[in-house]
Amino acid sequence: MRAPASTYRFQIRRGFTLFDAAEQVPYLKSLGVDWVYLSPILTAEQGSDHGYDVTDPSAIDPDRGGPEGLLALSRAAREHGMGVLVDIVPNHVGVATPIQNPWWWSLLKEGRDSPYAEAFDVDWDLGGGKIRLPMLGSGEDLDKLTIEDGELRYYDHRFPIAAGTYSEGDSPQEVHSRQHYELMDWRRADAELNYRRFFAVTTLAGIRVENPQVFEEAHAEIGRWFREGLVDGLRVDHPDGLADPGGYLRWLKDLTGGGYVLVEKILEPGEVLPGDFACEGTTGYDALADVDRVFVDPAGQAALDALDAELRGSSEPADYAEMIRGTKRMIADGILRSEVLRLARLVPESYGLAVEEAADAIAEIISAFPVYRTYLPTGAEILKEACESAAGQRPDLAVAVGTLLPLLLDPANPIAVRFQQTSGMVMAKGVEDTAFYRYTRLGTLTEVGADPAEFAVTPEEFHHRMRRRQEELPLSMTTMSTHDTKRSEDARARISVIAELPQEWSSTLNTLRELAPVPDGPYENLLWQAIVGAWPASRERLQGYALKAAREAGNSTTYTNPNEDFEARVKAAVDAAFDDARVNKAVKDFVGRIDAHAASNSLSAKLVQLTMPGVPDVYQGSEFWERSLTDPDNRRPVDFALRQEELARIDGGTLPAAGTEASKLLVTSRALRLRRDRPELFQGYSPVTAVGAASAHLLAFSRGSGDGSAGALTLATRLPAGLEAKGGWQDTAVELSVPMRDELTGASYGPGSVLVGDVLGTYPVALLVPVDGENA
Repeated sequence: MRAPASTYRFQIRRGFTLFDAAEQVPYLKSLGVDWVYLSPILTAEQGSDHGYDVTDPSAIDPDRGGPEGLLALSRAAREHGMGVLVDIVPNHVGVATPIQNPWWWSLLKEGRDSPYAEAFDVDWDLGGGKIRLPMLGSGEDLDKLTIEDGELRYYDHRFPIAAGTYSEGDSPQEVHSRQHYELMDWRRADAELNYRRFFAVTTLAGIRVENPQVFEEAHAEIGRWFREGLVDGLRVDHPDGLADPGGYLRWLKDLTGGGYVLVEKILEPGEVLPGDFACEGTTGYDALADVDRVFVDPAGQAALDALDAELRGSSEPADYAEMIRGTKRMIADGILRSEVLRLARLVPESYGLAVEEAADAIAEIISAFPVYRTYLPTGAEILKEACESAAGQRPDLAVAVGTLLPLLLDPANPIAVRFQQTSGMVMAKGVEDTAFYRYTRLGTLTEVGADPAEFAVTPEEFHHRMRRRQEELPLSMTTMSTHDTKRSEDARARISVIAELPQEWSSTLNTLRELAPVPDGPYENLLWQAIVGAWPASRERLQGYALKAAREAGNSTTYTNPNEDFEARVKAAVDAAFDDARVNKAVKDFVGRIDAHAASNSLSAKLVQLTMPGVPDVYQGSEFWERSLTDPDNRRPVDFALRQEELARIDGGTLPAAGTEASKLLVTSRALRLRRDRPELFQGYSPVTAVGAASAHLLAFSRGSGDGSAGALTLATRLPAGLEAKGGWQDTAVELSVPMRDELTGASYGPGSVLVGDVLGTYPVALLVPVDGENA
C-alpha cells in the first residue's frame, strides 16, 4: 500500500474546480506536500460548496470539473510524484431537489417498486406506504400545489407523478393523494419522518450501503478511479452512520485494491478504533485535541471556572457531563425524536413495552452514552454501562432499560443495528452542535473530536499519547484545521493565551459586556473570545458567526423560534466592535496584548502537528494565518498566488520576521519538505527533556528510530506569556548527541549541551536535523 508523507486539503467547488486544483499542484510540490487531498467530487446538489450532498454517485460533478478535471488533476499530481486522496460520502445522498437525484426521483415516482427502493432506509409502514416529505410551510399549503409539465409542483419544488395516477381534470390535491409520497408540514419531521437522514438534515437521505447491490452501484465510479490509477486513497465521511462500518471498510479495501483509507471518526478520550476496521486511521481530530491542550496553561483553569460560574449566576461552573446529558436528551426528544420512535417500534410486542415507554428508555440510554456508538460485539461493555447509568438516572425506567438491554446487545437484531446508527446522530447534534456553544469557559477546548472537560495536557501525558500513536496508528492523519472545525487553528492559538492571562481576560470581558451587553453571560464569553480569535475580521463574517452560534446554543434564541430582541442585541454587540470606539479599543488592546504569544502558539502547534507521529494534513490556505470561525467562514477562497510569491521570497534567502504570516509559511514548508524528502528521520518517537529554569516551557521530541539512529528534533515553546514573565529561557538547555542544523534558520548546534534561548532566538520553534555524515 502506498501511503502519504503528508496531504493538503482542497475544497473543490464551482469557484475552484479540479482544473484549478491541478494548476496549484506545482505550488504544493514546492511547499513540500506529498499528496493532494480533495473534498467530495461526485455530482452534488447544484450550487453546493461542500459536496456532501451527492445527488448522483455515478459521475464526477461537472460543476467541479467532471471526469476531465480529475484526469487533469491526477496527471499533474503524477508528473510531480504526488498521490491523490479523495473524500467520499457513503452514508447519505442529497435530496433537496428530487429531480437532480435519479435514485430519489425513481423512489418518489415508483415507491416500493422502484429499483432503488432497497437503497433507501424507509419505514414504509409508518407512512402507510408513502415517504413523508417535510416540504410544506404549513398543513394548509396543499392548496398551493399545481400540476405543470407532468409534474406536481409546490412553488419551485418539483415532484414526479406516478404512472396512471393523473387524469385530465384531476385536482393537484387528488393527484397528490395517489402518490408514493406525502408532502407534509416541515415541523412534523422531528417526530414523524419515516426515512433515515444525516443527523437532522431532512435534505440528506441515508442510503443502505450494507446492501451489496447498493454498495456496487454507489461505488462503481470510485472503483474506476482506482482501476485507472487516478486516485490512491479515500477519506470516508461519517462511517458511524452505516449499519456495518467494519463490513463496509472491508468491501472498500477490496474495491481499492488495498488503497490508503481514513475514516472521519470521532474518538472520545481513551477510545480506540475497532481492531477489525480495514483502514489506516482517522482524519485527525483526536490529534488536534492533544496538540491544542499541551499549549493550554492548566494554571488558568480555576480562574476561568470562576468566571464561568459568575457569568452563569452560579456558585459553580457548568458541569459538562450534566450539560451534555441534558442536551442529548433534548435532541432525542426533539429534532431526532422520529429516529428514537423508530427504534421503539422495533421492540417486539412480546416484550411488553409500550412505544412511548420504550422511546423514553431508549432516549435515556442514548443520553448516557459516553462515545458516539458501539460496533458490536466491540463496545458491549460501554452499552451495559450506559444502560446502568440510564437506570440510575431514571429509576422509573429501570425495568424498561433492563428489558431493552439484551435486544440492544444482539448484533443481529434490527434494533441493535439501528441503535448504533442513531446514538452517534444524537451525540453529534447534542454535543458538537449544541453543548459546544453552551460550554464557553475557553473556546479552544470546544472543538470537534475533543472533550472540553479536559482543560490541559502535560508534556508528559502528551508524550505518552504520541508514543501510543506511533505504535498503534502511525499512518493516521493529524490535522489542526478542517472544513468542520468550530474555530481554525490560529484562532484557537490566540484563544489559548486567555488561559495564561485569565484575570486580564476577565477584566476585558467585563468592559465589553458593559459597553455592548447581550443578556446571556456564557454566550458573551463565547462571542468575544471568537471575535478576539478571528480579529481582524469583516463585520459580515462576525455577524454570521454570532447569529449561528447563538442559535446553535439554543439558550436565548433558536433557528425555529428566533428571539428577535435577543438577536438584535447580538447584532448590536458585533456592530459595536467596529462602530463604538471604546469597544473597538478594548478588542484591539487585548489582541495587541496577546498577539505575540498567539503567534508563538500558532508556530509551535503547527510544527508539532507537522512532525509528530501520523500523516499531517494542511487545510487549504493554513500555511498563512488561519483565523476562521465555523463554516461557512472556514471555506472562503484562498489567495494561492500570494502564498507562492512569499514562498519564492523565502526560498530566495529572505527569512521572515517572527510573528508574521510568512514565518508560518516557513515552518510549514520546511517541515513538509523534510517529512517528504527524509522519511528516515521520522521513524520513531522519543521525548526530549530540557533542564533549567524554564524547562516546563519547552515541548521537545525526537523522531529518531528505536535502533538509536538520530532523527528530526522538534523544539516548541509552550505557555509563552508565562515564559516572558519568568524572564525568558535563562539557563534552560537541551543535550544534543550529534551536531544538528535548524531547518528554519540554517544555524548549527552541538553536540553537547545547548542553550534553548540560543536555538529559539529567532523563532519560538526549531526543527533540527543531524548534520550530514553524523549519526548516533
